[in-house]
Amino acid sequence: MPDDAAARAAAEARAAAEEESAFSHAAVDPDATAGYGDDPDQVIDFYAPREALSPGGGLAPLIVVLHGGAWRAPYDRRHVTPFADFLARRGFAVANVEYRRGGVSVPGQGPADGAGDVGPVAGRWPETFDDVAAAMDALPALVREFLPQADPRRMVVTGHSAGGHLALWAAARHLLPADAAWRIDRPAPLRGVVALAPIADFTVAEKLDVCGGACRQLLGGEEGFTARLPYADPALLLPTGIATTLVQGRADTVVPQAVAEAYADAAAKAGEVVGLTLLEDVGHFPLIDPAADACAVVAEEIAQLAW
Repeated sequence: MPDDAAARAAAEARAAAEEESAFSHAAVDPDATAGYGDDPDQVIDFYAPREALSPGGGLAPLIVVLHGGAWRAPYDRRHVTPFADFLARRGFAVANVEYRRGGVSVPGQGPADGAGDVGPVAGRWPETFDDVAAAMDALPALVREFLPQADPRRMVVTGHSAGGHLALWAAARHLLPADAAWRIDRPAPLRGVVALAPIADFTVAEKLDVCGGACRQLLGGEEGFTARLPYADPALLLPTGIATTLVQGRADTVVPQAVAEAYADAAAKAGEVVGLTLLEDVGHFPLIDPAADACAVVAEEIAQLAW
């Protein structure tokens, strides 16, 4: 129908404008960078708080940022440095984590239609998970050395899109199968998780072909997908016992609202209440765009958990 076509065109135009705005900001260099491993991608950028959050000063909450980009190599931490700086200017201490991503073209496993050599595959198994676990484990010591303004006892993990998945996963490592190398014995010492348009339920995301089958690629293709789900899918790692909020744009066409809702439903069935903040007329990228009102909402959700 003509009206449907017009609506689709308007939605596509809005999404394109939102993406352009989010990527229009100049990258912001960190105050310090430290490695948590030997690979060039095993690094964390640190941003000191630009102002005190309270009149009395003191140490600032530590916000760990995990960037998105469908776990694919062309998207690194640099694109969220304006968001990290935005948080630092609101008084938070920020750790912007890099991790290894997929970077090899694979026939039939690229990000479009599943045909031909069409770009970097999503993520690496197990390296992407190795890195996030190692970074989280290394953070307390690195923060003491490189970001002394931060209080690691008030740590909130946030992530956007694929990074939202990694944030939820990092908070659920104590629920991993017993044979998982990344499993920890007790819940991570986090104040909470704020996951932004997260790829939070792999089964639903695959049904919706989110990011061109990125979840399937991350887990090694068709053969690995089912077997590795218990080790990777946040919707299967519940309840975490850690305060969790999802922030989702209702107009998001990259990671649709249904994915976040599926995770929230799974949490409820597991006896855990997960916050779900739905933003009207907001798509995928305003959540990390300092120029967008949605980004201020994200900062407030982080503050609610950090304090």
